[in-house]
Amino acid sequence: MCDICVMNTVKDRMLSRRSFFATGAAVAATGMLASGTTTPAMAAGHGGVVDMTHVYDGDFPTYFGAPGFSAEQLFKFDKDGFNLFQLMINEHTGTHVDAPLHFSADGQSVDEIPVTNLVCPLAVIDIAARAAEDADTQVTPDDIKAWIDANGPIPQGACVAMHSGWAGKATGDGFRNADDDGVMHFPGFHVEAAKMLIEETAAASIAVDTLSLDFGPSPDFVTHYAWLPTNRYGIECLAGLDQMPASGATLVVGAPSHRGGSGGPARIFAMI
Repeated sequence: MCDICVMNTVKDRMLSRRSFFATGAAVAATGMLASGTTTPAMAAGHGGVVDMTHVYDGDFPTYFGAPGFSAEQLFKFDKDGFNLFQLMINEHTGTHVDAPLHFSADGQSVDEIPVTNLVCPLAVIDIAARAAEDADTQVTPDDIKAWIDANGPIPQGACVAMHSGWAGKATGDGFRNADDDGVMHFPGFHVEAAKMLIEETAAASIAVDTLSLDFGPSPDFVTHYAWLPTNRYGIECLAGLDQMPASGATLVVGAPSHRGGSGGPARIFAMI
């Protein structure tokens, strides 16, 4: 058989299979709607999904200021019949995970974070009103105590997230918020809050809607050094926290799995 004949035969079979699966999926979805059932993910009482991930490119703000992403298109559809990009990505760009290895000599790399720790109850500590007045404010033990008084104990394996309202600044200079001396100003977790979570709860991660677990002016990354070496992980540049309840949502962290990584961009969503 000639080459072009083989290619056309394969293409016809692929189209046939796509049609079969698309039809099957549509039938299955119609059946679920008719019966009033939902997907397994929604069966536990969640009624919606919210994307917690910033879309990022070479202009997305980074901690050190240099672009953390670039893409080179190696193949183009109009010329080659398909699109393919080669990417350069700094591990700590956009909405991303800080693996324990990021601030420890031998902590878990990003591919070693247990998958059971990547699906977690979400506890949201709202300091947005305070942050609007003071960019250097931090989550404190008193904030955690207030959350517990209002919502009960921090759930086992939880992600405790700081909602400072900073996500809305992600497209401009206000996200880094650097002064004339180059010192950044944005909220983060106070080290004593991190220590409280380590000593008194079974939280698996902390998350911020800013560029760092530590607040902007931190000279020593003390919160990173307290939290990550305990084989707990962090999330930075989280979006969507303004749409989250204080408790009750479930966070799903699509962490990357490149071997030996200190972290990496992640697609993260919450079920509420």
